[in-house]
Amino acid sequence: MTYNEAIAYIHSISWRGSRPGLERIRALCDLLGNPQDALSFVHVAGTNGKGSVCAMLSEIFQCAGYRTGLFTSPYVYRFNERIAVDGVPISNDCLTEVIAEIRPLADRMEDPPTEFELITAAAFLYFSKVKCQVVILETGMGGRLDSTNIIKNPLAAVITGIGLDHTAQLGSTIVEISREKAGIIKPGCPVILGDSGDAVRQVVEEKAAAEGAVVYPVDFSALRIEQLSLEGTQFSIAGNGAPYHLQLLGKYQPQNAAIAIKTAQVLGLSDESIRRGLENARWPARFEILRRNPFIIFDGGHNSQGIDAVVDTVKALFPDRVHILTGVMADKNYVAMAQKLGEVGVNIYCVTPANARALPAGDYAFVFAKAGWSARAVEDMEKALELAVEGSRRDGRPLLIVGSLYMYKEVVDLLEYLEQKRKMQ
Repeated sequence: MTYNEAIAYIHSISWRGSRPGLERIRALCDLLGNPQDALSFVHVAGTNGKGSVCAMLSEIFQCAGYRTGLFTSPYVYRFNERIAVDGVPISNDCLTEVIAEIRPLADRMEDPPTEFELITAAAFLYFSKVKCQVVILETGMGGRLDSTNIIKNPLAAVITGIGLDHTAQLGSTIVEISREKAGIIKPGCPVILGDSGDAVRQVVEEKAAAEGAVVYPVDFSALRIEQLSLEGTQFSIAGNGAPYHLQLLGKYQPQNAAIAIKTAQVLGLSDESIRRGLENARWPARFEILRRNPFIIFDGGHNSQGIDAVVDTVKALFPDRVHILTGVMADKNYVAMAQKLGEVGVNIYCVTPANARALPAGDYAFVFAKAGWSARAVEDMEKALELAVEGSRRDGRPLLIVGSLYMYKEVVDLLEYLEQKRKMQ
């Protein structure tokens, strides 16, 4: 099996879609000898912020001297990003080797695994082979029936925050979704709760009490942003001493960092490891500066809660309105997203992300128009990006590219292409 054949095999079963339940992943891991049972996990669930919190925790544990695995989804540029050890994505050869070992077992299962279940099993197998001392494990969707939830006795269960997303699968209310996320709580494990809304907290505390687990809520009222700039963020937490520094941008990142800090403190990691880890943390597509002249920023805010956070950051960093290029999935609350983005947009270009679930650019532009904002649908991504960059360069305004993470690789590649094209003209 070659690397390309391994990737093709993984994606060949994507048609099975999302099928909640733990029976298939349990059966597959049984066939593999249950590699997950030899590992220690920090399990992270939530609607927004999971990826950033996981990236921060991974760096913190590395700074504390642990061989650290990191499992996240989705990838933003290359598949291998989803499975990493000490910040290094799995190599082509190692991924191929792992998939070659799993394939004959998966193929003979009466009820074969979904794509996400297969990838989860691959991560468990790889992390066990390279003897990770701790794994930062991000749920895919939900928690209770997420394939990552076959792990036993995690070091901690982290719930970052909960909003209305994936309602078709997880429930139509905050309470229903909270119950699904709280499903990662295991007997006796500490629970770090980033969302302090009364409804969420009640659900989490009830589940924790039933499991004999202690909840450690994060006190966001103790958090103060000292400095927010395009060079980084400095913030303090009352009682924690000197301010912390993040290279990650985004007004929302100090809250994610506060969750990571509380988790690391509960698990007994040193203050030095926490501070160094936060400063080292990187996470692509989260208010990431792709270019500086003009400023071109990508943020994967793909639901209404995420867009609120992005817009708050834009307002804090830029005094005037910005150019916006945006595309979303049709199953998101794109009406609320358009209303919010309109508050900071001067020229808005709507595109259709390369995904079967994408909302057509014309439909999204119509939503902006109904909300009172002027927007233009551009079906061709290259043309849309060229227009948006030219507009930003002409006006001296930043360009915010926001929405689906499925746009990231195409945007990054096209920016490079357009730069080369401009130089040749």
